[in-house]
Amino acid sequence: MSENKNVAEMHGCIVCAKTFSVLAVYTPDDRLVDCAVTSFGGHRVPGEERLLVACDTHTMDEIEAAHQRWQARNDLELDDDEQADEKTAPNGL
Repeated sequence: MSENKNVAEMHGCIVCAKTFSVLAVYTPDDRLVDCAVTSFGGHRVPGEERLLVACDTHTMDEIEAAHQRWQARNDLELDDDEQADEKTAPNGL
């Protein structure tokens, strides 16, 4: 059985893109177990399965608005990927 992986990463604030160092723990199949923002002035966005960080100075309203924009952008990217897959898939599949 493989062990969890500790990974040092850089992540940008979801609101303003200021970069923070993060120590993340991933399972062998790359699922996030836990993380800690190791740079001063930042924290993990709570309630997210994905690793998102925000500055301590941003209000919850700013973080929520940025999170909604992030989700909308990801939904559009998924739709674009699905459409591209449909265009390249052979007929009858």
